Parts: sequence; C-alpha cells; structure tokens
Amino acid sequence: MLKPGEIAVVGAAETTKLGVIPEMSQIMLHADAALNALADAGLKPSDIDGVACVGPMMPQQIAHYLGITPKWVDGTAVGGCSFMLHVRHAAAAISAGYCKTVLITHGESGKSRVGATPRPAEPESLNGQFEAPFGPFGPPTLFPIPVLRYMKARGVTHEDLATVAVVQREWAAKNPRAMYRDPITVADVLNSRMIAYPFRILECCLVTDGGGALILTSADRAKDFPTKPVYILGTGESVETTMVSQMEDFTSSRAFRVAGPTAIEASGISRSDVDHMMIYDAFAHLPLYGLEDLGFCKPGEAAGFIRERNTAPGGKLPLNTTGGGLSYTHTGMYGMFALQESVRQMRGTAPAQVQGAKTSVCHGVGGMFSASGTVVFGNEKP
Repeated sequence: MLKPGEIAVVGAAETTKLGVIPEMSQIMLHADAALNALADAGLKPSDIDGVACVGPMMPQQIAHYLGITPKWVDGTAVGGCSFMLHVRHAAAAISAGYCKTVLITHGESGKSRVGATPRPAEPESLNGQFEAPFGPFGPPTLFPIPVLRYMKARGVTHEDLATVAVVQREWAAKNPRAMYRDPITVADVLNSRMIAYPFRILECCLVTDGGGALILTSADRAKDFPTKPVYILGTGESVETTMVSQMEDFTSSRAFRVAGPTAIEASGISRSDVDHMMIYDAFAHLPLYGLEDLGFCKPGEAAGFIRERNTAPGGKLPLNTTGGGLSYTHTGMYGMFALQESVRQMRGTAPAQVQGAKTSVCHGVGGMFSASGTVVFGNEKP
C-alpha cells in the first residue's frame, strides 16, 4: 500500500487560454497543457515514461503527438473525475516501479466543439433502454431526480442552492482567469433563467474550452525539480450506477461515501486537519453532497454550513477557491481543474491563496453520481 507522501506532483499547468478557444482542436489543447506542465517541471517529452488521459483522446494519440514512448499508460474513463483516478493509478504505478515520471493530460473543446461529435445514449445501453425513453437530455435534466428528493428529505431550500453559487462567485472575483467574476446575489440566482427544475442557469456549470496537465514522480526525485513538491497523501475511488434513477439513496452518493473516506483514511489526517477543499461542482448541489458524504458535515447540515460562510473567503474551510465549475471554467470534464487548484494552493501560488494551507482535499464526480475519485494533497512530506 502506498505510504502518504511517497509520490509528488512536480509539474502542473492549464492551457494558456481558458474559455472560448475555437482555434484549437482537442489534441492541441492536450498538447498545450502538457507542454506548459513540462516547462513548469523543467522536463522534455523524452523524460516522460508514463501517460494517462481520458477520451475522446486516447493515450496512444497523446504519446504519439508529443513524441513519448511510455512504459505505462492509463485510459481510465469514468467521466469528469477520471483524472483523480489517473493520479491514483499513476502513484501506484510509480511506487511499483512500472514507470518513473507520469504525464496526465486533459483537453476539451466543450464550448467550440472543434472536432467533437454528439454522444447520445446508445439504444442498447441501460441508460438508452430505461432512462432516455422518458425524455431526459443530459445532466441538467438527470440530476434533478436525486436533487429534488435531497431537498425534500434534508429541508434544503432554493435559497440554499442559490447560496452555493453566490459564495463561489465571491471566490471567482479574486481569480483573474475566472470566466465570470461579477458579484451575484441569491435573488440574482433565483431570478435567472430556469433550465430544468430546480436548476436555474446560475446553478449550472459553465461550458468552456481548455485543459490541464499534471506530472507525477517519486518524492525521492521531487527535490531535484524546480517547483515546490506537492505530496499525494491519500487517494480513493469508487463507482455506483450509470443510471441516476437507480442510485441506492437519492440523498447520498455511495461512490462518494467510499472514495472520499478511503482517501482521507489513507492520508493519516483527520477532517479537522483539512485547510482547503475542492468539490467538483458541475451543479450547485454537488458541494452539499460532497461535504456530507465525506464527513465534513452531518446529513442535512451542509446547506447551513455554507450559508454560515464557513466555505467563503475568510471561512474555516475554504471551498472551490477558483470559483469552480459554476464561475471559473468547465469544459465538460472538470476534475483536472479542481486538481490544478489544489496543487496551486499547496504551492502557495493560487490567485485566492489560503494563507498557511498545508492540506487540500480534492473530490470529483463522474456522470450523474456514477463515479467518484478523491485525492488528498499536502505540501509537507509526512
């Protein structure tokens, strides 16, 4: 079993631009992010012997495009949290001696759709047979199934959901690269256009172009790099069901309840030790589920925890400090951007830096609660 701090992130970067990038294809976005991360680590493509990415790009395409001959590859694809799983798998591979230096890339033309093709539910799939015939079309119409039950069971109001977006916009205002930075109020959110009840447009993620990349190696080698090492303290992963209608419990994600606590337990830290947190926020409800399922709040208490400004600037648990998928960027698979911010916070280079932060929990979701991955980072070797 991996020891906390055995593996470190030594390179991290996003694409040069974020937002709307119609001049770049998806493989170009991967390459831009990869080259920026390599420059950050002071490496060349020939120094890389492990490659991980998620479709529509395959590891062999990225390796060929960058001129890399890997000894280890990972194309795990479980949705937007795939990158958390790539980090976990890469750490294990490095520890096992399968490779020494792993490059994990992401690039997605989510807004401009350069080279992108529609991905409807295939008729023979479980979703195609048992959910699509009833008319849902994508996450905005599928997530309401558990969310409405959660709101009723937990006593969560529309104002509570709106508050998530309002607080994260406060963080975005501190971030020059955030797509939306103007302050918003609860009233602004509730008066914004309805997309699919209960979600208004300001409670739904952005749709952008962009990407990012990470470079991992052993902690023993990390001291030889120009960047401040960010240590991987613990990781976790799990899946539940591809059909949101078949969740075990609409008020909680079983995948969250496995991946998050697994990572925290492996890290050897307690929840009170966590200084910073990123919870994948494609929609405003996800931070509520994340806080509760990872044990930072009791069931039904996350909305009040956010309403009392514990996650806001100056709060005791800074959360989604870029502005998140609601205000910063969201290409479709957001997990890479959450990881990037955790690394920046641990390096002390984030635009909205949490002073004195030593630990960061980065938690992701894939699909409609169908998968989850969690990584605990630290900036001190245990």
